Amino acid sequence: MESGEHELYSIGEVAERLGLHVRTVRNYVRDGRLKAVRIGKQYRISRADFEALTSRSAAGAPSVPAAGRGHVEVSSIVQIDGIGPDAAHRLSTFVTASAQSPRDTPDPLRVQTVHDRERARMKIVILGGAAATAELLQLIDGVLGPENGMLEGGQEAHRA
Repeated sequence: MESGEHELYSIGEVAERLGLHVRTVRNYVRDGRLKAVRIGKQYRISRADFEALTSRSAAGAPSVPAAGRGHVEVSSIVQIDGIGPDAAHRLSTFVTASAQSPRDTPDPLRVQTVHDRERARMKIVILGGAAATAELLQLIDGVLGPENGMLEGGQEAHRA
């Protein structure tokens, strides 16, 4: 790898830095959420594109917005046990639509959901500003209330 702005990362390196599965990073590239250059049979992600995705420098220090103000980003993982595939799909659609709704903040929420059918478990990963993340977590908590019947056996959501 080269240093500075021309530093390139492999899909595996990006996945490791973000704590994600390699397939997830490949999907980001395919969906256009992460810019990458194909070199032979492999993708390479520039440092600038990596930082654009994460709003963080490659070393892990938060980037400073142009206005010179500090920047706060929250990473949240919501684990929901006892949720079937249909309810997980409905919840995923709800969470994704809520995250994409217009907000007063310039930074959009980034959300990823995954459902494990065998364990009847769903995880929702949320990255974004503190207020917007808190608002989305409250919506999730409300939707998962016992009166909505989304959870099997009345189990509660667990936040990791």
